[in-house]
Amino acid sequence: MNDRKYTGLLTNPGTVAMAEIPVLEYPEFRAFTDRLMGEEGTHCLTYFVVPQEDKYRFVCCMAADENHEILLFSHEQPMEPLPSLPSLTEKHFQFHIFEREIHENFGIGFPGHPWLKPVRYPAGRHDPSEGMNHYPFYTIEGESLHEVGVGPVHAGIIEPGHFRFICNGEKVLHLEIHLGYQHRGVEKLFTGQQDFLKQSILAESIAGDTTVGHSLAHAGVIDTLAGLEISQGLAIERVVALELERIAVHIGDTAALCTDIAYQFGQVVNEALRTIIINTTQLWCGNRFGKGLVRPGGSHYPLTAEIVATILKNLDEVESRYLQMASKLFSLPSVLGRFEGTGRVTTMQASLIGAVGMAAKSSGMYRDIRWSHPFSAFVEYSYEPVMLHKGDVWSRAMLRKMEVEKSMEVIRELLKRFTIYDLRFTIEENPKSEIRNRKSEISLYDASLAPDSLAISLVEGWRGEICHVAVTDREGRIIQYKVKDPSLHNWMALALAVRNQEISDFPLCNKSFNLSYCGNDL
Repeated sequence: MNDRKYTGLLTNPGTVAMAEIPVLEYPEFRAFTDRLMGEEGTHCLTYFVVPQEDKYRFVCCMAADENHEILLFSHEQPMEPLPSLPSLTEKHFQFHIFEREIHENFGIGFPGHPWLKPVRYPAGRHDPSEGMNHYPFYTIEGESLHEVGVGPVHAGIIEPGHFRFICNGEKVLHLEIHLGYQHRGVEKLFTGQQDFLKQSILAESIAGDTTVGHSLAHAGVIDTLAGLEISQGLAIERVVALELERIAVHIGDTAALCTDIAYQFGQVVNEALRTIIINTTQLWCGNRFGKGLVRPGGSHYPLTAEIVATILKNLDEVESRYLQMASKLFSLPSVLGRFEGTGRVTTMQASLIGAVGMAAKSSGMYRDIRWSHPFSAFVEYSYEPVMLHKGDVWSRAMLRKMEVEKSMEVIRELLKRFTIYDLRFTIEENPKSEIRNRKSEISLYDASLAPDSLAISLVEGWRGEICHVAVTDREGRIIQYKVKDPSLHNWMALALAVRNQEISDFPLCNKSFNLSYCGNDL
């Protein structure tokens, strides 16, 4: 057995042969995990099982943010008898969701786990007798307490999820969030077909408001497994699309927050500005949410000078109007009275649950893949995350404003660099010229993938850290595909945010995170 504890990747995305990932004995695996979790900025990206002929291989992927490295290590257990392993969650709570998923899918026990409940009730779960209506909700006995159930069917277009509150009067003592109503089988669909085009379309549908983020994570997996060379021009295009998506959603979410506090001016202005941004994406690729724009190895919609000019013009308009609105929003006493101090998540809580993205950065955590594990054009662009410390609704709203400004700055700078890659590209002289000098102009749907390998791709979506992992067999076919939407970590942050709040504050807290139901219900 290899004496090394882990294999490290310094590139994102990256590929490693499965044989190169060290296999540790479980006690050593636990001890090494303990050591890593004690290091500043290290957290679990994903922890999953690859079934083999007569054994299970448990693969753990950790992010060392300060070292800008991805650490891969594993352990193996025989299938018979069914394994029972001392829980990692007992000491490191952020592993709770991964061990729950493994238990649900394979029946593997984790004694010491404090919360070994279903995650999403997949069709192929180990115990099919478990039903949605038998979810083991946490209860507290007391004459002064009462329970309030919301969902799973909600008004409007919100997706299905059940929220069970335990309250003392109007004060929330505990919230448990029960998801898993959408049995989509996304990960199995990735392995059931080896058609890259169909997989790309599937990736776009993982979470509809994160089309570009998940598409880019999937493209990264295929790019690195196929050894495709991505030009700097294409890398810039991908990041521009990603940041346009971030701007659109953050502005749209600001509108939703204004709706919840009856600030109609902020609502209508932000909705109008979001429309300008998504219409810009539609001009580029024909779809307001960026479907069809990102493909492995290339793009069917290369930027033109005309589109670049439109992007820059629309950014100028949106920025001017958005900053005027934001100035009013964050100075009104009625707004601040609802935002400040509401739904607070402390830095310690965010760290313990493994919060990512906005939930982490608004609670004082310096966590952003664009900085820690740069991908695409961020490899050449030095990104510094924005961060706040109070962890309340105000922080999550203000962080949106700060990220909108940063994203506009990123887009403008990258588009300046983009024009350098073709001397013929000048907006004034040739407004409809296309960039033709990229090495990969169209998607490569028939590339061969590295055999017996694992590929990992990380993207900082607007919600936070997106992680896609693919494992191939000896023929280069994808046999395991794992998706992690940032919501998988951050739903627990919402549950913590409403503790000791008035139950009437729940809609505002919920909107301030805007987590994905379908991102959980894969």
